[in-house]
Amino acid sequence: MKYLCLICAEKVMEQMSKGVAEQHFQEYTEFTDAIRTSGHYLGCNRLLPPNAAITLRVRNGQVMTTDGPYAETKEQLGGYYLIEARDLNEAIQVASRIPGAKIGCVEVRPVAEDKRTLEALGFI
Repeated sequence: MKYLCLICAEKVMEQMSKGVAEQHFQEYTEFTDAIRTSGHYLGCNRLLPPNAAITLRVRNGQVMTTDGPYAETKEQLGGYYLIEARDLNEAIQVASRIPGAKIGCVEVRPVAEDKRTLEALGFI
């Protein structure tokens, strides 16, 4: 089953000192290599800082945009991993090793690929 691990943190790498950011990046490299080896890895990306974001809404056929993320929160979405795991417990075990969990949080969410996935999760 696929799970999306959304990484949120208050302090993004651009705000870290050079040495701390390099160490943090190295931890991510080691984590990514480990889950590639274990077969959990499906994909990942780091996002640019929130000030690079645009939020849009379509109302009555009109597109409205605002600068930045929609939510004004201390922690911002910084990236994600898409992983394969047997079940939610295994996904949590994998996600708990994401370096960003030490300075923020990681939301683990099942990916609803098809009807069988929804049935397996008890949603239908």
